Amino acid sequence: MYAPFVPTVSRLCVTPVKGLALHEPDAVHLSEHGVAENRRFFLVDSVGFLVSGIDHGPLCLVRAEYDPERDSLSLAFPDGTLVEGNAAAEGETVETDFYGDRIVRSRVVEGPFAEALSSFVGKQLRLVRPERLGDGCDIQPVTLLSDASVEELRRRAGHEEPVDGRRFRMLVHLGDCEAHEEDTWEGRLLSLGEALVRVGGPVPRCATTTRSPETGVRDFDTLRAIKAYRGLRAGKKIDFGVYGTVERTGTVRVGDPAELQ
Repeated sequence: MYAPFVPTVSRLCVTPVKGLALHEPDAVHLSEHGVAENRRFFLVDSVGFLVSGIDHGPLCLVRAEYDPERDSLSLAFPDGTLVEGNAAAEGETVETDFYGDRIVRSRVVEGPFAEALSSFVGKQLRLVRPERLGDGCDIQPVTLLSDASVEELRRRAGHEEPVDGRRFRMLVHLGDCEAHEEDTWEGRLLSLGEALVRVGGPVPRCATTTRSPETGVRDFDTLRAIKAYRGLRAGKKIDFGVYGTVERTGTVRVGDPAELQ
């Protein structure tokens, strides 16, 4: 008799600045706020509206590095330009609507970042830092998606080439699952390495997912494809992956088991 497969952590994805290039660390520490320096900063336009890959796909080509000990940030652009400076937020206060879920209070990070990013996308942008740790996450601090769900999307859409799961910009990717198995875990406790996560509800997707994580160019109508076989929730939401909150802090590593409690 064969033992059932135990899901495992197959990939971890974080970024210091929401919307910029993803990092794939071998391990992260989950606190009650998620990964402390994940989405520690985000971008707004001249009037404080949230800016992301929906608006400017090529932002995913800019790689941010944040050093919390020095409180410094660097941005590496595709042409080799490197912009760096102090990451302390000492500019004006900005209030930003996060998807109608809440208002996030931040302060502008002054220095060379706004000019460099604005020049890159051709629109005035500002780099801001939330006043409260963890406020840069979308709704909840943990997001989960199985590789099997991404493969099912590929199969249903009739794509011959693999679909890169990074386009969904999820924190934790899971291997050895059934397609959309994570949807059935809502309300359950899931151990991820040393950490314990309570699985939440579905993640509604946006047009960012239609862009390649390598180029930022729209190359796959994910929303149409997901809707075609999964339908709509509440009449308008297209779900893919699930949220989670942290019940016990700890380190999560690629290869760790993901076990329901």
